[in-house]
Amino acid sequence: MSSIKFLVVDDATFIRDLLKKNLRDHFPGATIIDAASAKKAQVLLKTNRVDLILCDWEMPEMTGEEFLHWIRGSEEYADIPFIMVTSRGERDFIVKAVQAGVSDYLGKPFKPESLVNKVNKALKKVGKEAKTSVPSRASGLGGASLEVLTGSADISSSSKPISNKVSVQNQSAALLTGAPATAPNRPAAQPEKRATSRARGQAQLNFASFKTTCVISDISLQLLSGAIKREASLPSILESVVISIVQNDGEDVARLNGYVHSIQAAENRIDAGVLKVQIRFVDDDPVKLDQLSRYIAKLQGR
Repeated sequence: MSSIKFLVVDDATFIRDLLKKNLRDHFPGATIIDAASAKKAQVLLKTNRVDLILCDWEMPEMTGEEFLHWIRGSEEYADIPFIMVTSRGERDFIVKAVQAGVSDYLGKPFKPESLVNKVNKALKKVGKEAKTSVPSRASGLGGASLEVLTGSADISSSSKPISNKVSVQNQSAALLTGAPATAPNRPAAQPEKRATSRARGQAQLNFASFKTTCVISDISLQLLSGAIKREASLPSILESVVISIVQNDGEDVARLNGYVHSIQAAENRIDAGVLKVQIRFVDDDPVKLDQLSRYIAKLQGR
């Protein structure tokens, strides 16, 4: 069985590294090359014969769809299996990809087993087979996530301490609703100064196995801070996520890729019902960054 050679194309370094790690873990002996753009991928193909391409859709200079059209229109590369790995899961995008000749379509974020299944399926269609293995489960990240949740590990220095004049439970409610937090048992005629800023819109957080709504408390071009309700499924530190930002009026702002930078209980108790999360953005796409920049400028009243 000959070694399989993969080409990974994505403008986000984090996503490329994630794909490469999963491929290394599940396809031992495989060769993996990567490119930060479709233009660079075209150059790599001139000196590398690859067995399968995994490519993002939204990239600067040349989109994944345009790259796919170029691949299928080339006599030399037309038969290479091409898997589109993207957060654009809408029907219109899938139809476009199929019409362009995509071999398969993998939505972000993805489970490793979904990636492996689609890679094997695409390779078998062209008469190739890759040696696969099941990696041992790492214990480090899961333990760290639990420590952060229970307050026994350090959290980001950007997290603000909760005022001792405001109950933690009230603070949690303010995070989710955007309402001002008030001190307990305070007469209505003497409202306490707000302890948190007003919510700055909402974001739909799409993880590989579940979705949840996040109320945004702060946002920059690099980081989103907010609060989510505790549910049966919990995100893990460094877990990949697709963030769909929505303004208070319901208008979509941007869809970005990121990972969980930190997570902690909003209440000093093990059964906290609200979690504070920080999401680090990983996109380098100028269009997405411009959309996000405009949103932030609007929040700041510029």
